[in-house]
Amino acid sequence: MTANSLREISAHNWRTFKRNYVNEISGSLGDLGTFLPIAIALSVNGTVSLASTLIFSGVFNILTGLFFGIPLPVQPMKAIAAVAIARNFSNGAIAAAGIFVGACIFFFSVTGLLRWFAGVIPIPVVKGIQVGAGLSLVIAACGNMLAPLEWIGPSWADNQIWAIVAFLALLITNIYRSIPYALIALVVGLVFAIIRTGVAGHLPGFSIWAPYALVPRQHDWRVGAVDAGIGQIPLTTLNSVVAVVHLASDLLPNVKTPSITHVGLSVAGMNLLSCWFGAMPVCHGSGGLAAQYRFGARSGASVVFLGVLKLLIGLLFGETLLDLLKRFPAAFLGVMVIAAGLELVSVGESLNTSSARDLGQTDDGADEESHHSLRSGPSDAERKRRWTVMMVTVGLLVGFKNDAIGFIAGMLCHWAYEVPAWWEKRRNREGRLHL
Repeated sequence: MTANSLREISAHNWRTFKRNYVNEISGSLGDLGTFLPIAIALSVNGTVSLASTLIFSGVFNILTGLFFGIPLPVQPMKAIAAVAIARNFSNGAIAAAGIFVGACIFFFSVTGLLRWFAGVIPIPVVKGIQVGAGLSLVIAACGNMLAPLEWIGPSWADNQIWAIVAFLALLITNIYRSIPYALIALVVGLVFAIIRTGVAGHLPGFSIWAPYALVPRQHDWRVGAVDAGIGQIPLTTLNSVVAVVHLASDLLPNVKTPSITHVGLSVAGMNLLSCWFGAMPVCHGSGGLAAQYRFGARSGASVVFLGVLKLLIGLLFGETLLDLLKRFPAAFLGVMVIAAGLELVSVGESLNTSSARDLGQTDDGADEESHHSLRSGPSDAERKRRWTVMMVTVGLLVGFKNDAIGFIAGMLCHWAYEVPAWWEKRRNREGRLHL
């Protein structure tokens, strides 16, 4: 990346923040609905250090905003986190899992395999991964965060009544987008959490971060890499690199989109550095980008602001924040996650429109009839095929809760539709050879 590019990105960040600083700040908080629950759950178990997680993710937020110029999130590696929580991983095992995935993504990036892989995936499959990830967020928010709530429980500050209020407020902000929903929800939630924590007598105190090195043992490498790392690789490749680059191009068409290789190297670098200090394995995700965009973020300035906030809080308060964050209302977090999921689901709407990148591409040797067909859009049969491929990807991804299964199913469906055309081309080629 050249000095001119960095200057352009910095100028874009500053212009955007100066013009819409309230929306940028609100948007920066959009991904906390995913980040906080997982970070808290892993910290409570002693699997990761909350201070290290806040500090390193904050630094990565700042670097991401400065180098990419878009609201690219830094969020947990969900497959690793799910296995680590379910099996109560040691801090060495989760560190090994993050380092292993980082090393694999680094290899894929520098060899060009990541770029090649992204180039051969059909757009309907990519959008299927995005829509499936969005629906998964909605389902997880409803099932894990909102369903356990009661009408007036578990507390006066966190119950179904507040969830309904938060959801109605979200519907209002769908009409009046200038309202900084995420900022308001965070402030109200923090006030509630501070009151509840103060009553319990566990308010945070100053605790300067004392870094420590974490070296996984031989057993940790086997458990982390095999039991959690391998399952994370397809999720990171598809959702945190390929899908997030496509989504950035769709949501922010007037901003230069980072390359597949650069995003891959970013994911690799974050984990190859931070996991040695007990931080949570992280990645860039399309769900987080959709969330931050939904709540107003339009530039890298938003994540720079979030990064500075995380960095200061982690350095000064660290582990003492755990009781406070545990009491943040799930009613607010759940509705924020639903909003992020719905924003991600909405990208599927452009599958068969002129804005779909593959419908706007033509080969240099294409004839005028082909150009006219592309300008007028796909035929009804082609629309149906593309929709079917996307929905097969979505259905299997959501049904099995696995990005890799959804991806494989979508690719098989796409190839099945390609077989007749492939067979016809082969017959025509053989006929010309016989002549």
